[in-house]
Amino acid sequence: MKTAGLDEAGRGPLAGPVYAAAVILPVDFPVEILDDSKKLSEKMREETAAIILKQSAWGIACAEASEIDDINILSASLLAMSRSWEALARAFPSSAEENGLSAVVDGLYCPSLPIPCRAMVKADAQLPAVMAASILAKTARDRIMVKYSWFYPEYGYERHKGYPTRAHREAIALYGPSPIQRLSFTVKQAKIPCLPEFRFN
Repeated sequence: MKTAGLDEAGRGPLAGPVYAAAVILPVDFPVEILDDSKKLSEKMREETAAIILKQSAWGIACAEASEIDDINILSASLLAMSRSWEALARAFPSSAEENGLSAVVDGLYCPSLPIPCRAMVKADAQLPAVMAASILAKTARDRIMVKYSWFYPEYGYERHKGYPTRAHREAIALYGPSPIQRLSFTVKQAKIPCLPEFRFN
């Protein structure tokens, strides 16, 4: 029985979309190259992602910042995972339709999927298919945040990828929210005396 792994990247940032990936690894995939995406360097993630994309069945999708504001980050993360499965099923229908296929999702909650699914905490550090999904979601999100930095260079998205670093919070205080800001998120003072706690809406 094959297992599809699903994971997301980008729940914590103050800006940008949340990304998700769904991956079905072939039986001969070199699983020794996989690890939790957070433990890999950017260079290693990119190199490993290239191998995953070449050798496995996969789908990558996102939920935009505006959707996160509308339905909350948990629901948006699950929506992105459902979309990633749909993308996999469109691109690799024979893999997605295999009898007995099930899915494992990193975390506490399962998205809406047409196959049996179970949630598993820390699956991205234990199950190869989920590790692979974690790597694809992380690399895809990092790339789009670099592209956003071309349009909004004053926010430094190419460096912090939208996470609440000191530099990012200071940029928000100076320039206001960018067009990809998650307006429902709270920005906390966090040792920056000039930046009060506030919400964007």
